[in-house]
Amino acid sequence: MANRLVHATSPYLLQHSHNPVDWWSWEPAAFEEARRRDVPVFLSVGYSSCHWCHVMASESFEDQATAEYLNAHFVSVKVDREERPDVDAVYMEAVQAATGQGGWPMTVFLTPEAEPFYFGTYFPPVARQGMPSFRQVLEGVNQAWTGRREEVAEVAGKIVRDLAGREINYGDSKAPGEEELAQALLGLTREYDPQRGGFGGAPKFPPSMVIEFLLRHSARTGSEGALQMAQDTCERMARGGIHDQLGGGFARYSVDRDWTIPHFEKMLYDNSLLCRVYAHLWRATGSELARRVALDTADFMVRELRTAEGGFASALDADSDDGSGKHVEGAYYVWTPEQLREVLGEEDAELAAQYFGVTEEGTFEHGQSVLQLPQQETVFDAEKVESIRRRLLDARALRPAPGRDDKVVAAWNGLAVAALAETGAYFDRPDLIDAALGAADLLVRVHLDEQARLSRTSKDGQVGPNAGVLEDYADVAEGFLALASVTGEGVWLDFAGFLLDHVLSRFTGEDGALFDTASDAERLIRRPQDPTDNAVPSGWTAAAGALLSYAAQTGAEPHRAAAEKALGVVKALGPRVPRFIGWGLAVAEAFLDGPREVAVVGPALTDDATRALHRTALLGTAPGAVVAVGTPDSGELPLLADRILVGGAATAYVCRHFTCDAPTTDAEALRVALGGQTVGR
Repeated sequence: MANRLVHATSPYLLQHSHNPVDWWSWEPAAFEEARRRDVPVFLSVGYSSCHWCHVMASESFEDQATAEYLNAHFVSVKVDREERPDVDAVYMEAVQAATGQGGWPMTVFLTPEAEPFYFGTYFPPVARQGMPSFRQVLEGVNQAWTGRREEVAEVAGKIVRDLAGREINYGDSKAPGEEELAQALLGLTREYDPQRGGFGGAPKFPPSMVIEFLLRHSARTGSEGALQMAQDTCERMARGGIHDQLGGGFARYSVDRDWTIPHFEKMLYDNSLLCRVYAHLWRATGSELARRVALDTADFMVRELRTAEGGFASALDADSDDGSGKHVEGAYYVWTPEQLREVLGEEDAELAAQYFGVTEEGTFEHGQSVLQLPQQETVFDAEKVESIRRRLLDARALRPAPGRDDKVVAAWNGLAVAALAETGAYFDRPDLIDAALGAADLLVRVHLDEQARLSRTSKDGQVGPNAGVLEDYADVAEGFLALASVTGEGVWLDFAGFLLDHVLSRFTGEDGALFDTASDAERLIRRPQDPTDNAVPSGWTAAAGALLSYAAQTGAEPHRAAAEKALGVVKALGPRVPRFIGWGLAVAEAFLDGPREVAVVGPALTDDATRALHRTALLGTAPGAVVAVGTPDSGELPLLADRILVGGAATAYVCRHFTCDAPTTDAEALRVALGGQTVGR
């Protein structure tokens, strides 16, 4: 029997559409029903590739007796955190404030006025390890609601007041300078793990945005230490089990400090950010490893995440059928020596086990190993290894595949557009640029309305019901700006401008601070506002970056001023918590460097000299440099205005801080002006 969620567009909500729980989605009618019945709201927040969300669903939400108790005493509301990051953020802040920790599934009990009064995450079906059972929690909350209502109201009121008082220490309205960025680098050095790469202990998350800062800081200052941390971390991750050695792409995080055992779900946002990081590392160093990983990550995204409509799906699950009908974490990806022998034969299996670090004891569970690339003295035959990799990949493709969340999230697709456009340009892969254009086209056709307002999600080409939040506007603008630089098509700059006008008018406070939701969005118990970079750039820092790039492309002073004000929070947080403001620090590097504005004009975009200058400009490592390419009379991009050909030949102009270098027709001179490696790699 289906419940209300059968009409949802979210794959996560659809997973619960046949639970015996009488679920509602987040909507006013649910809270009206709670008021009518005088019962509390049970809010459950998760996402489709969340392992423990699936566990709690099978243990509790599919259990008839538990569902009957929930239906009798609560109005149950299910939220996909990827569809409603605003709802997730507000109540996660309350959970963390009350319990000191958070995570998903998130379990919150609310009054019919949406005020929280009791919190948790996963609850087991029977009490264990100091945790009450879910049924005990439900009974306790119901008893408090019916017998101690005044106490519940008092707790709820206090929590809401406390949340309202948690205003951000915004700092001032100035971007960080040399001193703050040097302090941030010092703080990262203290937290760096020199043996294994990365920062801090287990679990270890890919520090994509911090690496972007390190690369930009190294390019601007010549810091060898910053570049070394970036290189070593990228190499350790690429060699570890967190990187899919057969199919490309990265898992969400490593449960250990050595990057060996991943939490196996693969997210679009991680792979977009890491694809771009490795491409930028190659741009800075020429590393063959970085080139290979950037391309295998891009190919993974296109092969396994692209939807029929041209967008990119949100995630692949960690769990899949292990062949016995049981869903097991990592089943799709792990190998035993016996499985290697079945596919490869005795001799090649032995070589594969050595090359990929597969042992009889196993590096995972039950004698299974996650494939890695351990450092070793042996020299392997490259053709033989490639043959083995292909055969293992073909054999793996016959296993039951992990589920895919086909929901297209605007922000994450913006990140994918930027990564694929740049990777395609760097490595002469027009197919990747075409994939970026396809996703950008979907965002314009499906997610953008006549007023250039964004919707957060779509599925199967149908737009979802939820409004875009700040990260959607900022990350999609970032993707469009990257496309404008790579293709020379001014329409993408125009679309970025429409989105950023909304950022200025609907997401910016009087003091220049930014909010995660628009001024006309649904009112929650608090207007969410989080500047810290975690799994993805925060909307705040992503907006700062896009505003800065747009200002450099167009000369728009309001956008540059807004970017500078937004970077005030990086000045406040960068020296104190640099790991959690990495993208903000990267944007601050661009601000300090200019950023440089590069205009390339040529007799035609297909002209060899024009293409060489354009490629050189894109490969420059000057932090945040923007590039415009076109013919002198194209009128496509503002940076091209009044630029003339020198001696009738393709010409590049480099400007920053309102001054310009002498124009050049020489690619090598342009490379020297912008940093980077010798062109032609």
